[in-house]
This record gives sequence, structure tokens and C-alpha cells, in this order.
Amino acid sequence: MQAYSNEQLASIAARIKDVKFGMLTTSDDMRTLTSRPLTQQQVDNNGQIWFFVSDEAAYTRDLLNNPQVNVSFVDTGDSLYVSVCGHAQLLKDRAKAEELWNPLVKAWFPGGLDDPKLSLIKVTIQSAEYWDSSASKMMQFYAMAKAAITGEQPKDLGEHGRVEL
Repeated sequence: MQAYSNEQLASIAARIKDVKFGMLTTSDDMRTLTSRPLTQQQVDNNGQIWFFVSDEAAYTRDLLNNPQVNVSFVDTGDSLYVSVCGHAQLLKDRAKAEELWNPLVKAWFPGGLDDPKLSLIKVTIQSAEYWDSSASKMMQFYAMAKAAITGEQPKDLGEHGRVEL
């Protein structure tokens, strides 16, 4: 991975690292898209997002034939919206599970690290798009009100970018 991509990846990782939940969208063999919330465990330095899952969840079987996924992250408090496209893998990786394990995960996997259903989804980021407003809510409201009065699109509401890795 070249330095330019590392910089872009770091930018995306910094934006989503504190967003607790992501909506993982998968596609089944009929090309039907479905989404579900998953708790993000980590965005690592290699551009991979990690989630704990049960290997008995129906959507995990979809990953075998359709590994392309989307994960959306939203933090409305900070006016941050991120859409990540990537390649997903369902893994049984004891070492990684130990690294990511925390007491809250036990609610879903009562057998702990030895729970036979415990699996990981690793999403390798391929591209991402983000909308990030650093303006205060008052400034955003002012810009939208001004646009409504003048008929011009609001300006300076934040940053928008696209990253291809």
C-alpha cells in the first residue's frame, strides 16, 4: 500500500473509530440487500473493520458467494456520515477474538471465547465516502435558513470526500 493510500486510510479510520455501531449491508444470491447493526470492534492499521458475529446468522452464509459489502456509520451528534465499501470474510480466528474480546460481547456469546458460534467478520476497506460537518449546529441552521431565503444551495456546511484504496 502506498503512502497516499495510508494517509487516506488513516483519515477514514480516524473518522469512524469512535462510532460504535455500523450498519452492515450484504447481498444474498437473489441480489436482495439487507442491513443490520453490528458493533464495531476495531478499525486496524491495514484498513480492516472487525465485528463479532454468530456463524449461525443467515447473512453470514451470504458472504461466501457475495463478499462485497457496505458498512454505514453515522454520528448525528458530530454530523458525521461515512459509507464504506469493502470485501468481507467470515473467520474463526481465536487470537484475533482474544485481542478484541470485551465483557459486553459475552452477552451475545455466553460461552465466551469458547462459544462454538463465535466468529468474526473482517471487512477490508476498498473505498469510502464521507460527509463531515465541523460547523456548529447553529451555523448549519443559519446556512440552511440563508439558502432557503436566497434560493442558493447552502455553503460551508462541512467536508465531503471520497477515498479509493
